[in-house]
Amino acid sequence: MSRFLLVVPPLTGHVAPLRAVAAELLRRGHDVAWCGPEPTTSGLSRAGRVYAAGDALEFAVERRPEGLRGFAALKFLWEQYLVPLADAMVPGVEKAVADFRPDVVIADQQAFAGALVASRRAVPWVTSASTSTELGDPLRALPKVAAWVEGLQDGLRTRHRVSCGDLRFSPDLVLAFTTVTLTGPIGGMAAVRFVGPALPPAPPVGFSWDRLDGRPLVLATLGTANAALGRRFLSECVDALAAMPEVQGLVVDPTGELFSDEVLLARRIPQAEVVRKAAAVICHGGHNTVSESLASGLPLVIAPIRDDQSMLAQQVEAAGAGLRLRFDRVKAPDIRRTIDEVLTEPAYAAAAARVRASFAAAGGVVAAVDHLESLI
Repeated sequence: MSRFLLVVPPLTGHVAPLRAVAAELLRRGHDVAWCGPEPTTSGLSRAGRVYAAGDALEFAVERRPEGLRGFAALKFLWEQYLVPLADAMVPGVEKAVADFRPDVVIADQQAFAGALVASRRAVPWVTSASTSTELGDPLRALPKVAAWVEGLQDGLRTRHRVSCGDLRFSPDLVLAFTTVTLTGPIGGMAAVRFVGPALPPAPPVGFSWDRLDGRPLVLATLGTANAALGRRFLSECVDALAAMPEVQGLVVDPTGELFSDEVLLARRIPQAEVVRKAAAVICHGGHNTVSESLASGLPLVIAPIRDDQSMLAQQVEAAGAGLRLRFDRVKAPDIRRTIDEVLTEPAYAAAAARVRASFAAAGGVVAAVDHLESLI
């Protein structure tokens, strides 16, 4: 069988779909190894051989400045995160490729080191597009910004003595863990294969299911990396849901600092299982939460915080499957009105159901691995 090296950044949402891919590759008899900043990569991958590439603590999401928006956020992402991450990871990826001798390198779209090393060593490489942000060419209308991004990539290629194209897109295969029903039409991307979400099994988490009382359940969560930043927003969600006796609210508060007699609070939940019992989800626009929600046909209320989340919120809204809020400004009355709209207006649930059907038809992790095997 064949050997696949998965090169990832220390980001939960980017590793998650590749965990499902790795499990399917192993099920089919292939050999799989991971490469990324430690110790985070070992914790996120949860199985298999891991080659260290960089120090995860230097690239923890929590170290990013709060409040960055627009070009300031993009500038920080590229200059202070993606490019330094690539430079830091290249030596470790080089060692991993030399030792593991993969037939194919699967590089997350934000782990440029995988593309750099694979190109230099003439190993076939695949892009894992864990989010759809880059697929739609978001800088098309901003040529100067696009040229700036290309200049940063040129710097990486020069420093690491590589002659190749855009590090975000493999010329052979780009696995997009979404569908056109959600993203809208995307042109000029012949190598893209839309496979829908690849949702890995979650670790067991205790939850008192008897606390659910039968009312429509509305879940509010900001994922795994926004505990301190999200306290104000989650507090507003608690107030909004407390004023809606027709629904039962469940707010995930990792800090354990919030209090309510009317709304359920939990530090952690078995999210995939809870989502399947919910009527709507309030979230930050993280790709995994959005995918889990739409895979269950649930309408969304999204308050994006950073990076690709704004684009994903825009896609959900354009698809008719939810509404968007301002994370840093929204108050409880606005949240309450928005929840009420997505729950009572049938068009939102109908649109979410269309996305769910497209996800099911795309093939998920089985289709993704079929495409990978076609390269061998």
